[in-house]
Formats: sequence, structure tokens, C-alpha cells
Amino acid sequence: MADKLKVTLVKSPIGAIPKHRATVKALGLTKMHKTVELPNNDAVKGMVRQVAHLVKVEEA
Repeated sequence: MADKLKVTLVKSPIGAIPKHRATVKALGLTKMHKTVELPNNDAVKGMVRQVAHLVKVEEA
């Protein structure tokens, strides 16, 4: 199991509900196709699961 996750924004959050837009921003994703590396913990996995339709996740 990897200790980091690579999260990439692949769909615009413009039409998403405000809670999902806030989650995308909290993950550090501000622009389309931007990738961030985040720790692989339960908090991050829960946030990613909430906006799974907007992001792509890979183990780093």
C-alpha cells in the first residue's frame, strides 16, 4: 500500500454542488488537470470518495 496518493482534477467542479466544490478546493485542486500528492489516510480517502466523479486517483 502506497503512503501517497496522486489526485488529478479531470472534470470541472463549476456545475457541482457547493459542498463538492469546497472539497475539491480543500484537496488543493484549483485548475483542471492539476495533480497533487496527498497522504494516504482515511481523511483524504473520504474526501476523494466524495468527489470521485471529478478526480482521478493513482497510488504514488
